[in-house]
Amino acid sequence: MHFEKAEELLREFKQDRYIYGENVLKQIGKAVKKHGKEVLIVRSKFSGIEPYVKEILESLNDAGIKEVQQEPGPAPNAPLEDLYRITERVREVKPDFLISFGGGSTIDITKAADVLYSLGGDIEDYFGTDQVTEKIKSSGKKLIQHIAIQTAASSAAHLTKYSNITNLKTGQKKLIVDKAIVPDLSMFDYRLTYSAPRELTMDGAMDGFSHSLEVLYSAAGKDYYKKVEEIAETSISLIIMYLPGVLKNPDDREGRKALCLGTDLGGYAIMVGGTNGGHLTSFSLVDILSHGRACAILNPYYTVFFAPAIEEPLKMVGRIFREEGYIKEGIENLRGRNLGIKVAEGMIEFAKTIGFPTRLKDVKGFIDEHIEKALKAAKNPQLRMKLQNMPVPFTEEMIDEYMRPILEAARDGNLTIIKNAE
Repeated sequence: MHFEKAEELLREFKQDRYIYGENVLKQIGKAVKKHGKEVLIVRSKFSGIEPYVKEILESLNDAGIKEVQQEPGPAPNAPLEDLYRITERVREVKPDFLISFGGGSTIDITKAADVLYSLGGDIEDYFGTDQVTEKIKSSGKKLIQHIAIQTAASSAAHLTKYSNITNLKTGQKKLIVDKAIVPDLSMFDYRLTYSAPRELTMDGAMDGFSHSLEVLYSAAGKDYYKKVEEIAETSISLIIMYLPGVLKNPDDREGRKALCLGTDLGGYAIMVGGTNGGHLTSFSLVDILSHGRACAILNPYYTVFFAPAIEEPLKMVGRIFREEGYIKEGIENLRGRNLGIKVAEGMIEFAKTIGFPTRLKDVKGFIDEHIEKALKAAKNPQLRMKLQNMPVPFTEEMIDEYMRPILEAARDGNLTIIKNAE
Protein backbone atom coordinates (compact mmCIF):
# COMPACT_ATOMS: atom_id res chain seq x y z
CA MET A 1 0.00 0.00 0.00
CA HIS A 2 2.78 2.45 0.93
CA PHE A 3 4.53 1.94 -2.42
CA GLU A 4 1.43 2.75 -4.46
CA LYS A 5 0.65 5.76 -2.29
CA ALA A 6 4.22 7.03 -2.59
CA GLU A 7 4.17 6.86 -6.38
CA GLU A 8 0.78 8.57 -6.47
CA LEU A 9 2.14 11.42 -4.37
CA LEU A 10 5.26 11.78 -6.52
CA ARG A 11 3.14 12.00 -9.68
CA GLU A 12 1.08 14.69 -7.99
CA PHE A 13 4.27 16.51 -6.97
CA LYS A 14 6.35 16.50 -10.15
CA GLN A 15 3.92 15.54 -12.97
CA ASP A 16 6.07 14.89 -16.06
CA ARG A 17 9.21 16.61 -14.73
CA TYR A 18 10.58 13.54 -12.95
CA ILE A 19 11.87 10.28 -14.44
CA TYR A 20 12.53 7.60 -11.82
CA GLY A 21 12.75 3.86 -11.27
CA GLU A 22 15.06 1.13 -12.54
CA ASN A 23 16.98 1.49 -15.81
CA VAL A 24 15.86 5.04 -16.60
CA LEU A 25 19.27 6.61 -17.32
CA LYS A 26 19.05 5.70 -21.00
CA GLN A 27 16.17 8.17 -21.30
CA ILE A 28 18.35 11.20 -20.51
CA GLY A 29 19.28 12.05 -24.11
CA LYS A 30 15.74 12.13 -25.41
CA ALA A 31 14.59 14.09 -22.36
CA VAL A 32 17.16 16.90 -22.66
CA LYS A 33 17.87 17.31 -26.37
CA LYS A 34 15.50 20.29 -26.59
CA HIS A 35 17.80 22.25 -24.25
CA GLY A 36 20.71 22.57 -26.68
CA LYS A 37 23.81 20.90 -28.08
CA GLU A 38 26.46 21.71 -25.47
CA VAL A 39 26.32 20.51 -21.88
CA LEU A 40 28.56 20.54 -18.83
CA ILE A 41 28.12 17.56 -16.51
CA VAL A 42 29.06 18.18 -12.87
CA ARG A 43 29.56 14.66 -11.60
CA SER A 44 30.44 12.72 -8.49
CA LYS A 45 33.17 10.11 -8.36
CA PHE A 46 32.58 6.94 -6.37
CA SER A 47 33.18 3.25 -6.81
CA GLY A 48 31.03 1.80 -9.58
CA ILE A 49 29.85 5.09 -11.10
CA GLU A 50 31.74 4.90 -14.40
CA PRO A 51 29.37 2.46 -16.19
CA TYR A 52 26.51 4.83 -15.40
CA VAL A 53 28.46 7.82 -16.70
CA LYS A 54 29.06 5.86 -19.90
CA GLU A 55 25.33 5.16 -20.14
CA ILE A 56 24.56 8.87 -19.86
CA LEU A 57 27.18 9.83 -22.45
CA GLU A 58 25.90 7.25 -24.93
CA SER A 59 22.32 8.43 -24.49
CA LEU A 60 23.34 12.06 -25.02
CA ASN A 61 25.34 11.13 -28.12
CA ASP A 62 22.42 9.16 -29.56
CA ALA A 63 20.27 12.29 -29.09
CA GLY A 64 22.72 14.39 -31.10
CA ILE A 65 24.32 16.15 -28.13
CA LYS A 66 27.98 15.96 -29.11
CA GLU A 67 29.60 18.73 -27.05
CA VAL A 68 29.80 17.19 -23.60
CA GLN A 69 32.24 18.47 -20.97
CA GLN A 70 32.70 17.04 -17.48
CA GLU A 71 33.73 18.61 -14.19
CA PRO A 72 34.31 16.77 -10.88
CA GLY A 73 31.70 17.42 -8.23
CA PRO A 74 32.41 18.86 -4.77
CA ALA A 75 33.65 17.43 -1.52
CA PRO A 76 30.92 16.56 1.02
CA ASN A 77 28.76 19.49 2.19
CA ALA A 78 29.46 21.53 -0.98
CA PRO A 79 32.37 23.74 0.17
CA LEU A 80 32.70 27.31 -1.09
CA GLU A 81 36.03 26.52 -2.72
CA ASP A 82 34.41 23.87 -4.92
CA LEU A 83 31.58 26.24 -5.77
CA TYR A 84 34.05 28.80 -7.10
CA ARG A 85 35.92 26.13 -9.07
CA ILE A 86 32.77 24.75 -10.68
CA THR A 87 31.39 28.22 -11.42
CA GLU A 88 34.63 29.12 -13.20
CA ARG A 89 34.35 25.94 -15.25
CA VAL A 90 30.81 26.88 -16.27
CA ARG A 91 32.12 30.28 -17.38
CA GLU A 92 34.81 28.60 -19.49
CA VAL A 93 32.44 26.15 -21.20
CA LYS A 94 29.40 28.45 -21.55
CA PRO A 95 27.09 25.44 -21.90
CA ASP A 96 23.53 25.50 -23.18
CA PHE A 97 22.50 23.57 -20.08
CA LEU A 98 23.88 21.80 -17.02
CA ILE A 99 23.56 18.22 -15.80
CA SER A 100 24.40 17.37 -12.20
CA PHE A 101 25.06 13.69 -11.55
CA GLY A 102 25.60 12.84 -7.91
CA GLY A 103 24.21 13.14 -4.41
CA GLY A 104 22.91 16.19 -2.61
CA SER A 105 26.19 18.10 -2.48
CA THR A 106 26.78 17.76 -6.23
CA ILE A 107 23.24 18.83 -7.07
CA ASP A 108 23.26 21.69 -4.55
CA ILE A 109 26.55 23.08 -5.82
CA THR A 110 25.33 22.93 -9.42
CA LYS A 111 22.26 24.94 -8.44
CA ALA A 112 24.49 27.55 -6.82
CA ALA A 113 26.98 27.59 -9.72
CA ASP A 114 24.09 28.18 -12.12
CA VAL A 115 23.05 31.17 -10.00
CA LEU A 116 26.54 32.71 -9.93
CA TYR A 117 27.16 32.09 -13.63
CA SER A 118 23.79 33.36 -14.79
CA LEU A 119 23.19 36.24 -12.37
CA GLY A 120 26.64 37.26 -11.12
CA GLY A 121 27.38 38.71 -7.71
CA ASP A 122 28.64 36.96 -4.59
CA ILE A 123 27.11 33.80 -3.15
CA GLU A 124 26.37 35.69 0.09
CA ASP A 125 23.88 37.76 -1.92
CA TYR A 126 21.69 34.70 -2.39
CA PHE A 127 21.62 33.04 1.03
CA GLY A 128 18.19 33.23 2.62
CA THR A 129 14.77 33.07 1.00
CA ASP A 130 13.83 34.18 -2.55
CA GLN A 131 16.99 36.22 -3.16
CA VAL A 132 17.54 34.49 -6.53
CA THR A 133 14.03 35.34 -7.67
CA GLU A 134 14.54 38.97 -6.66
CA LYS A 135 17.76 39.15 -8.67
CA ILE A 136 16.08 37.60 -11.72
CA LYS A 137 13.31 40.20 -11.53
CA SER A 138 15.65 43.16 -11.06
CA SER A 139 18.22 42.12 -13.67
CA GLY A 140 16.03 40.62 -16.38
CA LYS A 141 18.43 37.66 -16.53
CA LYS A 142 17.51 34.01 -16.12
CA LEU A 143 19.18 30.78 -15.07
CA ILE A 144 20.27 28.22 -17.64
CA GLN A 145 18.51 24.86 -17.63
CA HIS A 146 19.64 22.38 -14.99
CA ILE A 147 18.88 18.66 -15.15
CA ALA A 148 19.58 16.87 -11.85
CA ILE A 149 20.33 13.13 -11.73
CA GLN A 150 20.28 11.80 -8.16
CA THR A 151 22.54 8.93 -7.08
CA ALA A 152 21.50 8.47 -3.43
CA ALA A 153 18.32 7.93 -1.42
CA SER A 154 18.88 10.95 0.76
CA SER A 155 18.34 14.69 0.49
CA ALA A 156 16.02 14.75 -2.54
CA ALA A 157 18.07 17.71 -3.75
CA HIS A 158 17.05 16.79 -7.29
CA LEU A 159 13.45 17.75 -6.48
CA THR A 160 13.76 20.83 -4.30
CA LYS A 161 14.36 24.57 -3.99
CA TYR A 162 17.29 24.29 -1.56
CA SER A 163 21.04 24.62 -2.00
CA ASN A 164 23.32 24.08 0.99
CA ILE A 165 26.81 25.59 0.77
CA THR A 166 29.48 25.29 3.47
CA ASN A 167 32.24 27.63 4.58
CA LEU A 168 34.87 25.15 5.75
CA LYS A 169 36.89 27.87 7.50
CA THR A 170 34.04 28.62 9.89
CA GLY A 171 32.43 25.18 9.75
CA GLN A 172 29.07 26.84 9.04
CA LYS A 173 26.57 25.78 6.41
CA LYS A 174 24.23 28.32 4.80
CA LEU A 175 21.21 27.90 2.61
CA ILE A 176 19.67 29.26 -0.57
CA VAL A 177 15.90 28.75 -0.52
CA ASP A 178 14.22 29.66 -3.80
CA LYS A 179 11.84 27.98 -6.24
CA ALA A 180 13.90 29.49 -9.06
CA ILE A 181 16.65 26.91 -8.43
CA VAL A 182 14.43 23.81 -8.61
CA PRO A 183 15.96 21.65 -11.36
CA ASP A 184 14.05 21.83 -14.64
CA LEU A 185 14.04 18.04 -14.94
CA SER A 186 14.90 15.40 -12.34
CA MET A 187 16.00 11.80 -12.73
CA PHE A 188 16.72 8.98 -10.27
CA ASP A 189 17.78 5.52 -11.42
CA TYR A 190 17.36 3.28 -8.38
CA ARG A 191 20.20 1.01 -9.56
CA LEU A 192 22.61 3.69 -8.35
CA THR A 193 21.61 2.97 -4.74
CA TYR A 194 21.99 -0.81 -4.84
CA SER A 195 25.69 -0.73 -3.93
CA ALA A 196 25.49 2.25 -1.57
CA PRO A 197 27.71 1.79 1.51
CA ARG A 198 26.06 1.16 4.86
CA GLU A 199 26.93 4.59 6.28
CA LEU A 200 25.56 6.45 3.26
CA THR A 201 22.41 4.32 3.32
CA MET A 202 21.75 5.18 6.97
CA ASP A 203 22.66 8.84 6.72
CA GLY A 204 20.59 9.35 3.58
CA ALA A 205 17.52 7.60 4.93
CA MET A 206 17.59 9.63 8.13
CA ASP A 207 18.00 12.85 6.17
CA GLY A 208 14.79 12.00 4.31
CA PHE A 209 13.10 10.98 7.56
CA SER A 210 14.10 14.30 9.14
CA HIS A 211 12.69 16.27 6.22
CA SER A 212 9.29 14.64 6.62
CA LEU A 213 9.31 14.75 10.42
CA GLU A 214 10.31 18.40 10.75
CA VAL A 215 7.89 19.62 8.10
CA LEU A 216 5.13 17.61 9.79
CA TYR A 217 5.89 19.36 13.07
CA SER A 218 6.00 22.78 11.38
CA ALA A 219 2.66 22.17 9.68
CA ALA A 220 0.72 21.53 12.91
CA GLY A 221 -2.29 23.83 12.98
CA LYS A 222 -1.70 25.09 9.43
CA ASP A 223 -4.24 24.84 6.61
CA TYR A 224 -1.93 22.51 4.66
CA TYR A 225 -1.43 20.09 7.56
CA LYS A 226 -3.50 17.24 6.09
CA LYS A 227 -1.45 17.24 2.87
CA VAL A 228 1.80 17.19 4.84
CA GLU A 229 0.46 14.43 7.07
CA GLU A 230 -0.37 12.34 3.99
CA ILE A 231 3.15 12.82 2.62
CA ALA A 232 4.96 12.37 5.93
CA GLU A 233 3.05 9.29 7.05
CA THR A 234 3.97 7.49 3.82
CA SER A 235 7.57 8.71 3.87
CA ILE A 236 8.26 7.92 7.51
CA SER A 237 6.55 4.52 7.29
CA LEU A 238 8.65 3.44 4.30
CA ILE A 239 11.91 4.51 5.95
CA ILE A 240 11.25 3.09 9.42
CA MET A 241 9.84 -0.17 8.03
CA TYR A 242 12.56 -0.88 5.48
CA LEU A 243 15.85 0.70 6.62
CA PRO A 244 16.74 -2.00 9.20
CA GLY A 245 16.15 -4.73 6.61
CA VAL A 246 18.32 -3.03 3.99
CA LEU A 247 21.13 -2.70 6.54
CA LYS A 248 20.91 -6.45 7.21
CA ASN A 249 20.60 -7.32 3.51
CA PRO A 250 22.02 -4.58 1.24
CA ASP A 251 20.77 -6.47 -1.84
CA ASP A 252 17.13 -6.07 -0.78
CA ARG A 253 15.77 -4.38 -3.92
CA GLU A 254 12.30 -3.80 -2.48
CA GLY A 255 13.86 -2.16 0.57
CA ARG A 256 16.08 0.03 -1.60
CA LYS A 257 13.04 1.14 -3.58
CA ALA A 258 11.24 1.96 -0.33
CA LEU A 259 14.13 4.19 0.76
CA CYS A 260 14.21 5.93 -2.63
CA LEU A 261 10.48 6.63 -2.46
CA GLY A 262 10.54 7.57 1.22
CA THR A 263 13.38 10.08 0.84
CA ASP A 264 11.86 11.52 -2.34
CA LEU A 265 8.70 12.18 -0.35
CA GLY A 266 10.88 13.98 2.16
CA GLY A 267 11.69 16.26 -0.76
CA TYR A 268 7.98 16.74 -1.45
CA ALA A 269 7.48 17.61 2.21
CA ILE A 270 10.11 20.37 2.21
CA MET A 271 8.52 21.90 -0.87
CA VAL A 272 5.19 22.16 0.98
CA GLY A 273 6.55 23.31 4.34
CA GLY A 274 9.89 23.93 6.02
CA THR A 275 12.30 22.17 8.34
CA ASN A 276 13.19 23.64 11.70
CA GLY A 277 15.25 22.81 14.77
CA GLY A 278 17.11 19.67 13.73
CA HIS A 279 18.19 21.13 10.42
CA LEU A 280 19.07 24.51 11.91
CA THR A 281 21.44 23.02 14.47
CA SER A 282 22.88 20.46 12.04
CA PHE A 283 24.33 23.32 9.99
CA SER A 284 26.75 24.00 12.86
CA LEU A 285 27.90 20.37 13.13
CA VAL A 286 29.20 19.85 9.59
CA ASP A 287 32.78 19.34 10.78
CA ILE A 288 31.89 16.29 12.89
CA LEU A 289 28.67 14.78 11.52
CA SER A 290 26.97 14.02 8.24
CA HIS A 291 23.80 16.02 7.77
CA GLY A 292 21.36 13.12 8.11
CA ARG A 293 23.09 11.79 11.20
CA ALA A 294 23.13 15.19 12.88
CA CYS A 295 19.40 15.65 12.29
CA ALA A 296 18.68 12.13 13.56
CA ILE A 297 20.51 12.84 16.82
CA LEU A 298 18.84 16.21 17.38
CA ASN A 299 15.22 15.59 16.44
CA PRO A 300 14.19 13.54 19.51
CA TYR A 301 15.25 16.44 21.74
CA TYR A 302 13.45 19.06 19.68
CA THR A 303 10.43 16.72 19.74
CA VAL A 304 10.15 17.08 23.52
CA PHE A 305 10.41 20.87 23.29
CA PHE A 306 7.75 21.10 20.58
CA ALA A 307 5.48 18.43 22.11
CA PRO A 308 2.69 20.58 23.63
CA ALA A 309 2.14 22.22 20.22
CA ILE A 310 2.30 19.08 18.04
CA GLU A 311 0.08 16.45 19.65
CA GLU A 312 -1.62 15.44 16.39
CA PRO A 313 1.67 14.84 14.51
CA LEU A 314 3.11 13.01 17.51
CA LYS A 315 0.16 10.60 17.65
CA MET A 316 0.78 9.66 14.02
CA VAL A 317 4.56 9.33 14.34
CA GLY A 318 4.22 7.47 17.62
CA ARG A 319 1.82 4.98 16.04
CA ILE A 320 4.38 4.14 13.34
CA PHE A 321 7.16 3.59 15.88
CA ARG A 322 4.83 1.53 18.09
CA GLU A 323 3.72 -0.66 15.17
CA GLU A 324 7.37 -1.34 14.34
CA GLY A 325 8.18 -2.23 17.95
CA TYR A 326 10.23 0.78 19.04
CA ILE A 327 7.61 2.00 21.53
CA LYS A 328 6.35 -0.75 23.81
CA GLU A 329 3.49 0.94 25.67
CA GLY A 330 0.34 2.52 24.31
CA ILE A 331 0.43 6.25 23.68
CA GLU A 332 -3.29 6.86 23.17
CA ASN A 333 -3.81 8.50 26.57
CA LEU A 334 -0.61 10.55 26.62
CA ARG A 335 -0.58 14.26 25.97
CA GLY A 336 1.83 17.16 25.68
CA ARG A 337 5.31 16.73 27.08
CA ASN A 338 4.70 13.15 28.20
CA LEU A 339 3.65 12.19 24.68
CA GLY A 340 6.72 13.93 23.28
CA ILE A 341 9.04 12.07 25.64
CA LYS A 342 7.54 8.71 24.68
CA VAL A 343 7.86 9.39 20.95
CA ALA A 344 11.40 10.72 21.44
CA GLU A 345 12.30 7.54 23.30
CA GLY A 346 10.96 5.51 20.36
CA MET A 347 13.09 7.51 17.95
CA ILE A 348 16.15 6.99 20.14
CA GLU A 349 15.46 3.25 20.31
CA PHE A 350 15.28 3.11 16.51
CA ALA A 351 18.58 5.00 16.26
CA LYS A 352 20.21 2.48 18.59
CA THR A 353 18.85 -0.37 16.47
CA ILE A 354 20.55 0.91 13.32
CA GLY A 355 23.76 1.81 15.15
CA PHE A 356 23.43 5.59 15.26
CA PRO A 357 24.74 7.67 18.16
CA THR A 358 21.95 9.12 20.26
CA ARG A 359 23.80 11.92 22.03
CA LEU A 360 26.34 14.46 20.87
CA LYS A 361 28.95 13.62 23.50
CA ASP A 362 29.40 10.23 21.83
CA VAL A 363 30.36 11.85 18.52
CA LYS A 364 34.09 12.03 17.83
CA GLY A 365 35.25 15.65 17.78
CA PHE A 366 32.27 17.12 19.61
CA ILE A 367 33.09 19.92 22.05
CA ASP A 368 30.88 22.39 23.90
CA GLU A 369 31.97 25.06 21.44
CA HIS A 370 29.68 23.37 18.91
CA ILE A 371 26.72 24.35 21.09
CA GLU A 372 27.89 27.95 21.26
CA LYS A 373 28.35 28.03 17.48
CA ALA A 374 24.86 26.61 16.95
CA LEU A 375 23.29 29.19 19.27
CA LYS A 376 25.10 31.99 17.45
CA ALA A 377 24.04 30.64 14.04
CA ALA A 378 20.41 30.51 15.16
CA LYS A 379 20.54 34.30 15.50
CA ASN A 380 21.82 34.80 11.93
CA PRO A 381 19.15 36.54 9.79
CA GLN A 382 20.11 34.32 6.82
CA LEU A 383 18.85 31.30 8.80
CA ARG A 384 15.76 33.05 10.18
CA MET A 385 13.46 30.82 8.11
CA LYS A 386 14.29 27.91 10.42
CA LEU A 387 13.19 29.85 13.50
CA GLN A 388 10.05 30.92 11.68
CA ASN A 389 9.28 27.28 10.89
CA MET A 390 9.32 26.23 14.53
CA PRO A 391 5.94 24.84 15.64
CA VAL A 392 6.48 26.73 18.90
CA PRO A 393 6.76 30.48 18.18
CA PHE A 394 10.47 31.18 18.49
CA THR A 395 12.20 34.55 18.64
CA GLU A 396 15.87 35.41 18.84
CA GLU A 397 15.37 36.39 22.47
CA MET A 398 14.26 32.82 23.31
CA ILE A 399 17.35 31.13 21.90
CA ASP A 400 19.51 31.15 25.02
CA GLU A 401 16.66 30.30 27.39
CA TYR A 402 15.11 27.43 25.43
CA MET A 403 17.49 26.27 22.69
CA ARG A 404 20.49 25.95 25.00
CA PRO A 405 18.77 23.32 27.21
CA ILE A 406 17.70 21.41 24.07
CA LEU A 407 21.29 21.23 22.84
CA GLU A 408 22.64 20.38 26.28
CA ALA A 409 20.05 17.60 26.48
CA ALA A 410 21.22 16.33 23.08
CA ARG A 411 24.81 16.47 24.31
CA ASP A 412 24.09 14.38 27.40
CA GLY A 413 21.17 12.24 26.23
CA ASN A 414 18.94 13.68 28.97
CA LEU A 415 15.39 14.49 27.86
CA THR A 416 14.38 15.73 31.32
CA ILE A 417 16.36 19.01 31.22
CA ILE A 418 14.48 20.35 28.19
CA LYS A 419 12.27 23.32 29.08
CA ASN A 420 8.90 23.83 27.42
CA ALA A 421 7.76 27.34 26.57
CA GLU A 422 4.59 28.38 28.36
